[in-house]
Amino acid sequence: MHLTDPSDQDGTSVPAVATAADGGEPRRPHALLVMDPGTFALLFPGPQQARLQRLARVGSPLCVQDLATPEARERLADVEVLVTSWGAPALTAEVLDAAPHLRAVLHAAGSVRGLVTDAVWDRGLLVTSAAEENARPVAEFTLAAIVLAGKRAPWFAATARTRRDGWSFGQQVGHRELTNRGRTIGVVGFSRIGRRVVELLRVLENDAVLVVDPVADPAEVAAAGAELVDLPELLRRSDVVSLHAPSLPATYRMIGAAELALLRDGATLVNTARGALVDTAALEAECASGRIDAVLDVTDPEPLPPGSVLHDLPNVMLTPHVAGSLGSETRRMSDAALDELERYALGLAPLAPVTRAHLEVIA
Repeated sequence: MHLTDPSDQDGTSVPAVATAADGGEPRRPHALLVMDPGTFALLFPGPQQARLQRLARVGSPLCVQDLATPEARERLADVEVLVTSWGAPALTAEVLDAAPHLRAVLHAAGSVRGLVTDAVWDRGLLVTSAAEENARPVAEFTLAAIVLAGKRAPWFAATARTRRDGWSFGQQVGHRELTNRGRTIGVVGFSRIGRRVVELLRVLENDAVLVVDPVADPAEVAAAGAELVDLPELLRRSDVVSLHAPSLPATYRMIGAAELALLRDGATLVNTARGALVDTAALEAECASGRIDAVLDVTDPEPLPPGSVLHDLPNVMLTPHVAGSLGSETRRMSDAALDELERYALGLAPLAPVTRAHLEVIA
């Protein structure tokens, strides 16, 4: 079972990139944006469009979503670089056959799993991802969730909406310890996001930060200030467990009834990764008992059916998949893709390449 994203410096070769023209001036490769219109408007406002046009030759239309239209096929005939993001269709063999000059796919978003196909790897195309930039807001959201859970703030807020009988802090102080000092935090998955969460947790006076990841380097985990343990130990010891593993066959419902039963009374489960990591029925039962709490930005299914008890439980905080990049945060991803485009034009190695082997272990 793999829980971590591989390092970009793993020795895996990536396709050679184009070189700059004599004299050191970068080439301006033909480029096409591929994403849905809303994503285009969000990621590529004026400054990003201006930079794109400085770095590459672009035609009309500048951005498409459907690669099967005559206009898109005409553009594909000359395109050397695709800059993709949310809403881009899979790059099938048929699409690639229409793009004989294509050399690079620069993804201005996180996972490329639904975008790339075997045909992309068979063609030897360069693929990059802005997953590192998307990890930043998720890690920040996770830290906030952990801090709020330590004070049980979401549960008190839910109670305050319905209580009109003199309910007060004094009635709750003895219920569970309310603190973010001396806690044990468990991080499942030493991924891009998991590593960032471990780093951010340094702002708290934790008793311990535990990490589960069967492929993580113990020395790297220790250098980050955490302790590498197995999953049962992490679940038994942690006050808060935060999930950061990719959704893979090996991680499907890795947190089930047996695992939830290992959590200490009053523990909180935070999931900002993938809903499929958790057995929803088992989580519903544990949260309904009041024994544990949950902060869920993702669920399985997503959204939850109307009848799920998780909607109404005061000890569960549900958010609609908002931890990742939104609003101005998304421009980090477009800027990262443009950085890759500039490096490609200069003949420099990519900063965040993705290979076929990576897809075996990343989200």
